[in-house]
Amino acid sequence: MAVYTLEARLALAIEIAEEAGQMIRNAREQQGFSQRLKGGVELVTDVDVAVDTLISQRLEEHFPEEARLSEELSPEHALHTPAEQLWVVDPIDGTVNFAQGLRHVAVSIGWMEQGVGKVGVIHAPFLGETFSAAEGLGAFCNQQPIQPSGAETLESTLVGTGFPYQKEQRKKLLPRLEAVLTGCQDVRRNGSAALDLCDVACGRLDAYYESVSPWDFVAGWVIAREAGARVGHLSEVPDGVPADLYPEQLLVTTPKVYDAMASLLKAADHA
Repeated sequence: MAVYTLEARLALAIEIAEEAGQMIRNAREQQGFSQRLKGGVELVTDVDVAVDTLISQRLEEHFPEEARLSEELSPEHALHTPAEQLWVVDPIDGTVNFAQGLRHVAVSIGWMEQGVGKVGVIHAPFLGETFSAAEGLGAFCNQQPIQPSGAETLESTLVGTGFPYQKEQRKKLLPRLEAVLTGCQDVRRNGSAALDLCDVACGRLDAYYESVSPWDFVAGWVIAREAGARVGHLSEVPDGVPADLYPEQLLVTTPKVYDAMASLLKAADHA
């Protein structure tokens, strides 16, 4: 069995993500894809499944013995233990954006070892950007080094977030939103958690908070951390669950505003 260095894994993940991105671009140009609601609330297209299948096949060619967690083909993350080598894939992060013709769409591929995120690649096919990082090697956009902003106060902090598909769950998030709109510079809701994390990593956003699914954040978490952002959770991570795989109550910021941002959001939860 071949032994892959982090650099080799990163290069392969970039290659696979960009191949998947070409498939996504082609599908939008042809406008022949079908749509349905998953679980009655979450949009999915046949392109999501096709791209997930492509990525799965490519990973199988190189890493047949390594586990895969992906949104459409292998979503049962409870089956995976922290000791596994695990690929975490979102074939299209921002499916609604894709279907509506918007540009914030991404392929997200992350790799974990023993519960720690080691490689992250996020390719935005309609923006022409590929974000990449590997543990100890730094973070890049189109092969150029990136770093977070220098924001130091909440008043200067531009915040990204998102909202759950289940509308009944949105109401409880309104106090947080009000607190951020009052205490921070402003809010952006771009529709792709993966790209929000990249935007914090490269300084376009100063903070991001949300609860998502593992495939939405694992790659972006690696990229943000390697870029120099501070990553964490607003609640305790359950025992036995790797922090790098726990998708609830995420908070990622430029380092100097993390504590103030965490305090603001926690206070809003108890207001």
